[in-house]
Amino acid sequence: MIGQVVLYAALAGAIAVFSRWPVYHQLEPDQSLIKLSIVHETQHVTACQRRTPEELAKLPPNMRAPMNCPRERAPLTAEVDVDGHPVIRQIAQPSGLARDGRALLSHRLVTTAGSHEIAVRVRDSARTTGFDYQREERVTLQPAQILVIDLQPERHEITFR
Repeated sequence: MIGQVVLYAALAGAIAVFSRWPVYHQLEPDQSLIKLSIVHETQHVTACQRRTPEELAKLPPNMRAPMNCPRERAPLTAEVDVDGHPVIRQIAQPSGLARDGRALLSHRLVTTAGSHEIAVRVRDSARTTGFDYQREERVTLQPAQILVIDLQPERHEITFR
């Protein structure tokens, strides 16, 4: 019985020591973090097409939808420049077997605290040049601050939080 008490006390002491030591710091005192985190349902690769009466007649009655809409969606492309230097270039394919789900982009960038010029460009369509969303802004990052870059398609903007 005494041996059990001693063992439990030693275990509790070890847990108490390792819960406070060693001290873990996610960032150094003069660093900040920029997180690109976008989960987005991109645009379809091709537009819906109206079926002709002949095409509809060939289909079984339960399959006679007037519009033929392909499921595949475009890849999500994001570029981030900090102080004029390209730091993030990512392309994410839509999820799902038919590539019809959401695309996920996630990236962490540790940078120095202070003032930075951040430019973000995102493409969610099938076009090959240009971008659908753009934002460029000078931000001042405090030490240990986390800046999250996200896409708000319903407001058609890129947000910095």
